[in-house]
Amino acid sequence: MPKVLISDSMSNVAQKIFEKNNISVDVKTGLSEEEIIKIIPDYDGMVVRSATKVTKNIMEAAKNLKVIGRAGAGVDNIDVPTAKEKNMIVMNTPGGNANATAEHAFALIMSVLRKIPFANETTHKGQWEKKNIKGTELSKKTLGIVGFGNVGVRLSNLVKGFDMKILVNSKSLESRKSEYPHVENASFDDLVTKCDILSFHCKAAADGKPLLTKDHLKKMKPTSYIINAARGNIVDENDLNEALNEGLIAGAAVDVFSKEPAKENVLFNNPKAVLTPHVAASTTEASIVVAEMVANQISDFLLNGKKINTI
Repeated sequence: MPKVLISDSMSNVAQKIFEKNNISVDVKTGLSEEEIIKIIPDYDGMVVRSATKVTKNIMEAAKNLKVIGRAGAGVDNIDVPTAKEKNMIVMNTPGGNANATAEHAFALIMSVLRKIPFANETTHKGQWEKKNIKGTELSKKTLGIVGFGNVGVRLSNLVKGFDMKILVNSKSLESRKSEYPHVENASFDDLVTKCDILSFHCKAAADGKPLLTKDHLKKMKPTSYIINAARGNIVDENDLNEALNEGLIAGAAVDVFSKEPAKENVLFNNPKAVLTPHVAASTTEASIVVAEMVANQISDFLLNGKKINTI
């Protein structure tokens, strides 16, 4: 009987699916690398979210591990090159939390445009800062979307009712342009200079370098906003903080950080920044969907050799 380790908290639907398929499953969360190394030789499959880092050391110890499943899209917490060297299959669940992430990006946009966190905090304190809170409307603005996968597409649909111009920077859009008549393909420089809101929904660069730096920020409208619900190292945080302080842009809303968990960060306490702790994909609905997807995919592989959503 195949055996699977679930090492991160997720919906118990995953455990139930494995049990239904007669696959032995253990749920052991919050383990250190050393603790995982001690037990991983017992398992044929492993399921993670974002907390567990599946390192080379873990894979070296995983004598029987055949498949690693990520309940989510990003796999930067998994050492994919080492997995390939060892012929371990790495799977993810693209699209499973796309709507949740897109809705959170939209919420970040509205929060920073209407200064909702500041309004909420000060009103709770009885300060009544009405005269100091003047928002910006989303209607008729230009939205730039960097990356046009499941999340970027969903965000473009969510803002349709706001009569916005939507510019997209995506290598793959041109071949699918007929499916999305409501957006225009544009260069990254066009997005930087023309957009009122610039939202990132792409992978991080392979070399780890930020896609958005001070040079780009200097070219943006002083009334523009940056939204990042993709990966923390896409936007240079030091440059972004300086741009906010210098008035190069009006504000930013960030859900992801260069180092997580973010216990300290240069953006902390910047009044022009709305910050959330990497929760864009964290909804009740999305957690069930990705748990179902990853459990079914790993079950199909272990029982039938079927490969779905492999990296």
